[in-house]
Amino acid sequence: MQKTASQPKKILVVDDEPDVTELVSLRLRKEGYDVEVINNPLLIMGKAAEFRPDLFILDIMMPELDGVKICRMIRADKNLAEVPIVFLTARGATDDRIKGLESGADDYISKPFDAKELILRVGLLLKRASSGKQTEEPVLTVGAIVLDPSRHAVTVHDKNADLTATEFKLLHILMERKGRVQSRDMLLVNVWNYETDTETRTIDTHIRRLREKLGDQAGLLETIRGVGYRMNEA
Repeated sequence: MQKTASQPKKILVVDDEPDVTELVSLRLRKEGYDVEVINNPLLIMGKAAEFRPDLFILDIMMPELDGVKICRMIRADKNLAEVPIVFLTARGATDDRIKGLESGADDYISKPFDAKELILRVGLLLKRASSGKQTEEPVLTVGAIVLDPSRHAVTVHDKNADLTATEFKLLHILMERKGRVQSRDMLLVNVWNYETDTETRTIDTHIRRLREKLGDQAGLLETIRGVGYRMNEA
């Protein structure tokens, strides 16, 4: 069913600790979101198919089925592949953050977390995921890559490329500004809406994932050492 503008965004929170899901769901509901929680990670895919969330919040360290595996399962599901995913986890080391982002997550927040920061990041991700759907924008083409903002679709050699919302936004900016170097700080501000002191390795991780999905067109996305990235003409 098509959502109307008046319908609240749906968020599915998955964590094996009931205290965490209770706290997170309470704060999100106060902001007007429609929230469902799961404490048994094995139920995630069935619940997701039924609830049709607009965003996932996942813990990583869960018994039987961890958050990284769940993230990959979501990204492999054609009906859920573009839904934003936020990891909310006690594993806050840089390597854990990179692993989480590489698995397909759009954001990563460490426990203990600040509720206001969580609400802000959730809002930004939902806004970004729905951006470009209200107005018609021109189709962009570089080499064999075609990006259609109005359909939120990307094809490479006429085959669909399943990008996350963050990957789509990143590619959109690079294609829209092809031939011009985009610094990491600029990308953080325009794609992630963060201040420039945010971890810039976030950019590199998403660029690596994006290149993998672009196949033989990945070479069009050039690394400018010490500065950022540029989408070149074919």
